[in-house]
Amino acid sequence: MSSTPPLAAGVRIGHVHLKVADLPRALDFYCGVLGFQLTQRYGPQAAFISAGGYHHHIGLNTWESLGGRPPARGTTGLFHTAILYPTRADLADALRRLMAAGLPLDGASDHGVSEALYLRDPDQNGVELYWDRPAAQWPRTPAGELAMITAPLDLESLLAEKPPG
Repeated sequence: MSSTPPLAAGVRIGHVHLKVADLPRALDFYCGVLGFQLTQRYGPQAAFISAGGYHHHIGLNTWESLGGRPPARGTTGLFHTAILYPTRADLADALRRLMAAGLPLDGASDHGVSEALYLRDPDQNGVELYWDRPAAQWPRTPAGELAMITAPLDLESLLAEKPPG
């Protein structure tokens, strides 16, 4: 590892831009199912979507991928896009949306620091939907290092959360 100074604490991933085969199909998933809002469209080839009025969290385009196929297994690329929900109730709402749309999960995990749902978008891009527990509740080793886990997530307990709002 290099001895370069660390980044400022406020640095974060601002957005992800995905290549998709069919823009209307991708918008149906991200806006119609997950609830993102369309903030701008660039003709029939690209769109930007957001949560909470931000200019865009996800860009979707067909510039190099119109009608294309997902990358084959064994190739490099994006493993998944992780979408952070503010509360456990909001994550439960996301699960209810997926169930109403009949979309299957690839998995659901409790990582100690967070709870996460895993699935695929229509272009087979990995999507993680998660919420973070408060940092004071994160599991730690006796030396104070993070002790993340991967345990099954209790979906019934998640669904028992009252709807947000």
